[in-house]
Amino acid sequence: MTLLMIPGPVALHQRVLNAMAKPMINHRSKEFANIYEECVSILKDVFHTKNDIFILSGSGTSGMEAAVSNVVDGDDVITTVNGKFGARFKKIAELYGNAIPVEYRWGNSVELDDIKKALENGAKVVTMVHNETSVGILNPAKEVAALAKKYDALFIMDGISSIGGVDAPIDKWGVDIAIAGSQKCLAAPPGLVAISVSEKAWKRIEETRAPYYLDMKEYRRYANKEVTQTPYTPAIPLFFALQEALRMLREEGMQERIKRHRRCAEAVRKAMEAMGLELFPCLNEISRHSNTVTAVNMPEGITDKQLRDGMREKGVLIAGGQGHLAGKIFRIGHMGIISAKEVLLTIEALESVLAEHGIGTGEGVAAAEQVLKI
Repeated sequence: MTLLMIPGPVALHQRVLNAMAKPMINHRSKEFANIYEECVSILKDVFHTKNDIFILSGSGTSGMEAAVSNVVDGDDVITTVNGKFGARFKKIAELYGNAIPVEYRWGNSVELDDIKKALENGAKVVTMVHNETSVGILNPAKEVAALAKKYDALFIMDGISSIGGVDAPIDKWGVDIAIAGSQKCLAAPPGLVAISVSEKAWKRIEETRAPYYLDMKEYRRYANKEVTQTPYTPAIPLFFALQEALRMLREEGMQERIKRHRRCAEAVRKAMEAMGLELFPCLNEISRHSNTVTAVNMPEGITDKQLRDGMREKGVLIAGGQGHLAGKIFRIGHMGIISAKEVLLTIEALESVLAEHGIGTGEGVAAAEQVLKI
């Protein structure tokens, strides 16, 4: 069985897999309403929010589009771009309004002064990818949320690959719309997205022409029915899986899950350094390396194909670079239910593949074990 160490989708626990095998139910029934309500209740704890939360059947990108399309109708939208998914936010904003990109080389840190200057021109919406998996960087969402609030702009945060694995208190930071994907830190299958909506965002939503399928007003209307529902037929087996995955998260404890993600990330980074490999992102004082995925510069003496094929032969699947970074970096995902065992197996396989090409020091596993205290 191949060990999945990519930045999503993540490996699934057997409990989650078993949940998807349950018999089908009526999505207009009290039985489904109970599942939906339990998921929302746990997600509010995960998001650290008292805001409304809705669960949509769709990928993370559907959540990004729902967030933008429900508050933007020809308006100026500041889009922060330093990776593939920030660029995706920009493209979505261009469909519904006037995108004002604050752009950097992929992997470079966001500068707050640039956001501030853009906000001074009167834009009322700011988008940011909190955890940019394409380059392994954790962007300063807290600081940008504060800037948006100062200039009375809505802040939309893509927390698809951070919420559930990284400290991201939505209400404390003042995030107006936050998005989490099922297939990342929540450790459920792909195909569901959770969205939190603040009171400030609702005021804007009420004034904005909405799309049909992603109309958040409809999601709120159906959620407030006597029996909680979704406007359209939900992906019921995925809700079975999400319910079980969230129960497992609750059993582990949110802070314990964050600590585990942080510890696994630190172990991978220390291992890369011990092996003589260079981490990719260019960081400033307000940006950090991601705790859910590590990006590494491709060392000389081996190609992307040789590295990833070699890892696959040893039973471990890692990711390459995206867009213009293809062949220049590789990425190791460590989110969801990943533990010390999987991290060490990945580093051991990587050391072995690199050694076959005369690369590396062979000290990665030992460095990781010190962090993991094994």
